[in-house]
Amino acid sequence: MPENTNGNTIEKAGGENLTENTKKDPPLVRIHSECYTGETVWSARCDCGEQLDEAARLMSLPGSGGGIIIYLRQEGRGIGLGEKLKAYNLQDLGSDTVEANLLLRHPADARSYGLATAMLQDLGQEEIRLLTNNPDKVRAVEGPNREIVVKERVPMIPLAWRGKTGGIRSQEVGGYLKTKLLQIEKMGHMLQMGDA
Repeated sequence: MPENTNGNTIEKAGGENLTENTKKDPPLVRIHSECYTGETVWSARCDCGEQLDEAARLMSLPGSGGGIIIYLRQEGRGIGLGEKLKAYNLQDLGSDTVEANLLLRHPADARSYGLATAMLQDLGQEEIRLLTNNPDKVRAVEGPNREIVVKERVPMIPLAWRGKTGGIRSQEVGGYLKTKLLQIEKMGHMLQMGDA
């Protein structure tokens, strides 16, 4: 799998060459930010591990044509693992993720996507279908001069919202998803319970 010097990786499911643009439909792309707690130790405070798995699953479905996962090293919405753990302490005291970041004097979301835009350009992708709920990510990945065009936004629906099967279920995850609903309003994310 190609990797740049920052440790960010690019993966395409489906076995096709990354530089070939043989299909008419734009590829499905997931820009995923590192989450040690959610991907490695499967913390009940987020669904990042499930989101990464779901992106890979969607790209591996028969007839999907594969896809591209760009994994960016920007833990904790860009504030780093140490600060993210401090934010967890504030969440234990009643703050949500956004409030905790602001209390720690960080932006609500410090991530950037310019590197992802550059990677997609290097791969020769001018148009993509972006797997996200975040409108800021759509605008940021397109770049200041719309170097990349997001032809379609594909919603990332948490597995626990899909009914009785799928996803990790616990009191913590239930609380996290309730908080996520509030963040959807605060951050302007494009997802509603009805999407599930």
